[in-house]
Amino acid sequence: MKDVQVKVLISDVFLDESIYPRENIDHKRIGIFEENLRDGFVFDPIEVQVWPEKGSAAKKVRYRVLDGVHRWSAYKKTGATHIYVVIKTLNNIEPILYAAKMAIGPKQLTEAETRNTARRAFQVNSRLTASEIGRAIGRTRQTVAAYIADLRAKALFELDLKIFKLNQLGIPQDRIAKRLGVPQQTISRYLPKMLEFTKWVNSDL
Repeated sequence: MKDVQVKVLISDVFLDESIYPRENIDHKRIGIFEENLRDGFVFDPIEVQVWPEKGSAAKKVRYRVLDGVHRWSAYKKTGATHIYVVIKTLNNIEPILYAAKMAIGPKQLTEAETRNTARRAFQVNSRLTASEIGRAIGRTRQTVAAYIADLRAKALFELDLKIFKLNQLGIPQDRIAKRLGVPQQTISRYLPKMLEFTKWVNSDL
């Protein structure tokens, strides 16, 4: 599905702080943009994502900002009622990582912002690799791996427990893999480790 440019009510566009990579909004920048708009300057359309997404039970469609928070804010301050937007189709790209990548422009993300973004992205999707996150936020794989080391350890431990419990219930490996959304090879690799761990605990008791 291609990206589409449309004109929408500005009140239907909103800032979703859960995917916004910045710690704070630059009000000075908004002021400059507002002044430019009043002088007749035309900005590129802001980029948005349909929210709720397709299939949601909600009736009203709104649009969350992916790129252009300061431009959108400036339009609001001028009293504009409508705004041109580009509705993005992300194709399995995590919105927070897309927003972070677009935010890296004249002003780089701070260390705290990149760390927070990396951790939030991993918490939303623990299948993301350090390299994938790093490419979006402008950091090396090693740096991202350090950012998310504790989250990854927790995610692996929780996956271990889920695999072990489902196996104890007698569920076949292929069904466990499908239920957890992981390759069957992962299940085959984890089970011997979990069984050895169980033997060790039992002997210790």
